[in-house]
Amino acid sequence: MAAMKIKVLGPGCANCKKLLETVQSAVKGLSGDIEIEYVTDIKDIMKYVMMTPGLVINEKVVHQGKPLPNVDKVKALIQKAG
Repeated sequence: MAAMKIKVLGPGCANCKKLLETVQSAVKGLSGDIEIEYVTDIKDIMKYVMMTPGLVINEKVVHQGKPLPNVDKVKALIQKAG
């Protein structure tokens, strides 16, 4: 798998932190160079989504808002993007 950049977008709310934890859990079993960034600046968030939390993989929005994806769903999104 090539280097991958994952961004979790959110101002710091409980759902945003939960999505960050879910993403961290999802990448634990995956190989390859995966960087996770937690974006909290509202101006940066608005470049991608209007509803948080948002999930961006390699600069492509793959999820926004609720319901939050579970670990298996996040793994599937990562593998699809990879």
